Amino acid sequence: MGTSQRDDLVELPTLLQEEDVEVLPRRAIRSALLKRIASSLGFTLLSVVVVLVLWEGFIVLYHIQPMIAKNPLDVWRYMFTQHANVAADLRSAAGNRQILFHNLKTTLRDASIGYVAGIVLGLAVSCIFILQRMVRQTFMPIAIVLRSMPLVALAPLLTLIFGRGLLCVAVIGGIVCFFPALINIMYGLRSTPQAMLDLMSSYGVSKLKTLRTVILPSALPSIFASLRINVPASMIGALLAEWLATGQGSGQEMLTVENTFDFGELWSAVVLVTLVTIIAYSIVSAIEVAVLSRYAPDALGGRP
Repeated sequence: MGTSQRDDLVELPTLLQEEDVEVLPRRAIRSALLKRIASSLGFTLLSVVVVLVLWEGFIVLYHIQPMIAKNPLDVWRYMFTQHANVAADLRSAAGNRQILFHNLKTTLRDASIGYVAGIVLGLAVSCIFILQRMVRQTFMPIAIVLRSMPLVALAPLLTLIFGRGLLCVAVIGGIVCFFPALINIMYGLRSTPQAMLDLMSSYGVSKLKTLRTVILPSALPSIFASLRINVPASMIGALLAEWLATGQGSGQEMLTVENTFDFGELWSAVVLVTLVTIIAYSIVSAIEVAVLSRYAPDALGGRP
């Protein structure tokens, strides 16, 4: 056997070991990711079942009139099996769905605008506060004072200033999402290990590069916590903007049908908004698990 052949045989186990070292972590990460996604979906379905049981139990326990309180079966019938009845002023299920989804589409657009505005502004302001201590000490009390003011009282003023269009929706939704994002992201940015900051400082790395390469990656769990928390908050902001400003979407629909006593549409609109919020929350959670599994696996901890 030649020297080159012996060398190849000696190097072969080493190459296999190196490949195993690369493949095994990928398989472990992929397996953990799938398990966490499956666990998240399982808990979501369990939550839906619990909500349905509590919903039905609440109606039965408090003896609410059937005309006002609609149970899950009534909502299903309203959206999928109801037939048109001119004498009873009932639309078909297809007509009901068309109206509900049209308004829901507007609400999703409004919620997305407020969500993006609040998260982007919260992240930008948090980074500025971290880089500039004087700015943080000056403007943080102002932000707290603004947060303490009820948005319902501010909404008419915001409507007068920004009108009743998408700009007003962005302002109201952004305010709802901004403060939770600011507090959570600030906490994450300030939780960076001091040893890492000292190391970057000893090498003369600029604050901006330290923020980009060390502080922001360390704050990923807090950033994703803000993303998750603001999913339902953005829906609330969108409904609030529609109630008080734009007069469109599911928010306005809920006010209108309450006055016309169409409680089937009211409950169906609430169910649709809730389901969409749960789905969006689950999507953000799945993205969080995927990103943290790759860049910060230790940060996942015991999260499902």
